[in-house]
Amino acid sequence: MKILIQNGRVIDPASGRDEVTDIAIASDRIVSIGKAGDFAADRRIDATGRIVAPGLVDLAARLREPGHEHEGMLESELAAAAAGGVTSLVCPPDTDPALDEPGLVEMLKFRARKLSRCRLFPLGALTRGLAGEVLTEMAELTEAGCVGFSQAEVPIADTLVMQRALLYAATYGYTVWVRPQDAWLGKGVAASGAVATRLGLAGVPAMAETIALHTLFELVRSTGARVHLCRISSAAGVALVRAAKAEGLPVTADVSINSLHLTDVDIGYFNSAMRVTPPLRQGRDRDALRAALADGTLDALVSDHNPVSADEKTLPFAEATPGATGLELLLPLALKWGEDSGAGLLRALATITSEPVRALGASLGSLSASAGRLVEGGVADVCVFDLDERWQAKPSALKSQGKHTPFAPEHTGFELPGRVKATLVAGTVAYEDSTAVA
Repeated sequence: MKILIQNGRVIDPASGRDEVTDIAIASDRIVSIGKAGDFAADRRIDATGRIVAPGLVDLAARLREPGHEHEGMLESELAAAAAGGVTSLVCPPDTDPALDEPGLVEMLKFRARKLSRCRLFPLGALTRGLAGEVLTEMAELTEAGCVGFSQAEVPIADTLVMQRALLYAATYGYTVWVRPQDAWLGKGVAASGAVATRLGLAGVPAMAETIALHTLFELVRSTGARVHLCRISSAAGVALVRAAKAEGLPVTADVSINSLHLTDVDIGYFNSAMRVTPPLRQGRDRDALRAALADGTLDALVSDHNPVSADEKTLPFAEATPGATGLELLLPLALKWGEDSGAGLLRALATITSEPVRALGASLGSLSASAGRLVEGGVADVCVFDLDERWQAKPSALKSQGKHTPFAPEHTGFELPGRVKATLVAGTVAYEDSTAVA
């Protein structure tokens, strides 16, 4: 189908393009960007007064399949992605069973392709069963479609195993994704500080992150491996990442929407909706994260989407399962940060489009040249949204099977800017608001 998106404010953060014009799409590609008077469109999307941006790229979204279908089915979570303007997402390997076999990866990618809602890029397990002992067959997992390798939330306690993993990855040019957390210091349920002490909750000190970062950077120096740091959460962690980048180490990093907007004070009186991983830290940490995202120390913003069932959330804080839905909130919370911090619209969009693609690097193959961008001849992954529309994240209105979010009106009362009106994946309309289509 030939589609013409008309009269939208076309913004491509990678090139700096910002103009009111048309985008013509045919055969899953962008044919032209500019006034297309003679383009014979089968369908027209009126984007007058709206922004036309690259489809969003989310580097951290759990789909809970295989193994946790009661918490999030692939269909519902990819529908949530499309409704949030997300056209590409990376999922970690901590499914049940873990993504440590090529067959599991191929099955997941096949199911996602059949749904045609979003491009799915799995991370393979770094060690078998995520046990931290025996390395997986990274070459076979890469052939099956993995874009990198991770332990998800299970840190490797044995530094020798981590060194061997990084050496192997460096040899073949693979990227290792690590959420830096010490295996022993990171076992609490809230960030160490006055709030955790007052509530009697086991704390996770910031040094759980920094000790892991120090160790990891030493290993990167000796192996040359490329590492992506997942969900940095502390001011001290930001300082170490900034120094590592200044040194020229091959590292990229992201931060979650939760850590970017919330602090441990939001836990209130044991509000389990605020039980997330990494734990919410103090205001100074949040401020450092916001500044680091603005100046490029942190490359990307992620939804950290992790749908959790009602039974696992309606428990005492320390017993509740950490996690929150986020795919449908990634765009508005990026825009809110851009407004509040003064970083601006282009930088806000860059952190959820072109910058995540840069972090993925060559693992995307031919897609790396145009994913997260709007370029003629490039893949037609597009998000059309209304910047001026304000809304609240009412759980009942979310398409995700996980209805728990700390940004629900009853928790924070945030008014969110920007509502997605249409999402196109490879030139196919994956989501639409009837008011956006002519």
